[in-house]
This record gives sequence, structure tokens and C-alpha cells, in this order.
Amino acid sequence: MLSSRRPHELLVEMEDFEGRHASARYSSFSVASECDGYRLQVSGFTDGGAGNSLVTHNGMKFSTFDNDQDTWSDNCAKKFLGAFWYSDCHDANPNGIYRWGADKTIFAIDVEWNSWKGRDYSLKGISMKIRPAN
Repeated sequence: MLSSRRPHELLVEMEDFEGRHASARYSSFSVASECDGYRLQVSGFTDGGAGNSLVTHNGMKFSTFDNDQDTWSDNCAKKFLGAFWYSDCHDANPNGIYRWGADKTIFAIDVEWNSWKGRDYSLKGISMKIRPAN
């Protein structure tokens, strides 16, 4: 409901364990209703150093452990221990397992933004902020 009444923009800000910061901005952001699976729509990317890890998630429905709406033959939320707008499966996993930076013991379950830190680096912090677009 927050994003359906008028146009919104999205800012994703993140920090790594070395104190570096990066961001990704989208001039258009919306999430559809429950009957459309809470489908994500993002466009108008501006790079703040993090790259565009939402590009593969655009147009996807929100998947959870108990509601598999991704395009993969298995359940991405179960496999990568998160919940998100997965496709087959992710380039961003902000709801993944919080670990300490680089860790290759279990593949891609971390709090990730692939275009910035790759698949096996858990971010120290990530936030997704929306506001009405001008």
C-alpha cells in the first residue's frame, strides 16, 4: 500500500566490515498487492558504487520458506536462508544470514549485494529506504 498510491524512489545503502559505504538508487520503485504476489518493480538505476544487484529481481514475486514464488525449480528462500524477490535465485540477499564479512564455508547465504562484494561476503549493514518521488 505504501508504494501503490503515488510514485516512489528507493535508496539502498550498505556498509562492509572495512568501513566502506556504497549505494544504489532507483528513481521508480513499487510493490504490487498480495494478489499479485507482492511483485517488485524497480527502474531508473543510479550507481553509488554498489552496482545494480536488483536488475535480476525486477518483476519478481516475493518468496519465503512457505510461499515459493521464484522461477527456480527449488525454493530459493530455503536454499539461501532468506526471503526476497528471488528469480532463480539472487544477486541481492539482504534478508540472508548475518555473518562477518568474507566467508566461503556456506555458499551465498549471506547478507549480499553481489555487484559490490560478491557471493560470499556478508555485509555489515544494508538498508532499503523509500520516499515519494518528486
